[in-house]
Amino acid sequence: MKRYIQYEPFNIYVFTAAEWQHPVHKHSYFEIIFIRSGQGQHFINGNTFNYAAGDVFLLGPEDYHYFLIEEITTFCYLRFTEAFVQEPVIPTGPNWPRTVHLLLNAPYQSCGSLVSDAKEKETIEHLLPVLLQEYERSSESSYELIMNSLMKAILGILARNVVQEKGVAAKDPKSAQLIEEILSYISQNIQQPEQLRIEQLVEKFNYSAGYLSIFFKRQTGESLQQYILKYKLKMIQHRLQFSNRSISQITYEFGFTDGSHLNKLFKKYYGVTPGEFRSKLLEKVNSDTHSYNFSDR
Repeated sequence: MKRYIQYEPFNIYVFTAAEWQHPVHKHSYFEIIFIRSGQGQHFINGNTFNYAAGDVFLLGPEDYHYFLIEEITTFCYLRFTEAFVQEPVIPTGPNWPRTVHLLLNAPYQSCGSLVSDAKEKETIEHLLPVLLQEYERSSESSYELIMNSLMKAILGILARNVVQEKGVAAKDPKSAQLIEEILSYISQNIQQPEQLRIEQLVEKFNYSAGYLSIFFKRQTGESLQQYILKYKLKMIQHRLQFSNRSISQITYEFGFTDGSHLNKLFKKYYGVTPGEFRSKLLEKVNSDTHSYNFSDR
């Protein structure tokens, strides 16, 4: 599979197409794809999503994709490396590293459009033309400050939508901040089971075990332990899809005591064992690549 490589930390690519010209590919960078107009289907990691104007997709380095254009489509690609979102490129506040980590590492990046709310789409639609306009002014002294601030705003909006997609129902600012902090903490420590024990969460957030459990379920609709398990299994699913790690290595990486324990849990949620899941994915990728071979164009 072809891999596109980008050496500069950030660039923007806007184009209109009636037919997709790129092969199925991965990247060496992150890619935010804005659909400015048109419609069709977006194939991401073997999944199919309908797309229309206003949709936004986030792809990581190991995600592979292509489009099937049904109506002439204008795409806007914001492509950036992980170094771009680190200091000092983008000025940060105390919550920024947590926000970026949540956005770029949550296992929800390839589940379709990140933005579904009409008002959120409208906000982004106002910001994007300004970003494109400023991108053409790279020779001006204020360019870097303005561009970085606009990118920070867009990434922040997308991160907010990722949190909302997880079912967070917090209405007041304090509850919203607390649930985002808990979700982010889980994301950062998903490979460290000892850090996700209720005792550690109590110490970290300075609330009783009972309060945290009730609060979390009220905001997300599921218990802490159920959420952590489903998050962990989703990460394992991504490892099976996008890494060459063996199943035994993945089992150890996420703190499972043995392969049979992981097999039992994975089959409960996905209907197949990890080995069967990986085999089916490989068969589907080979079939999709063969039936839609861009390299012949």
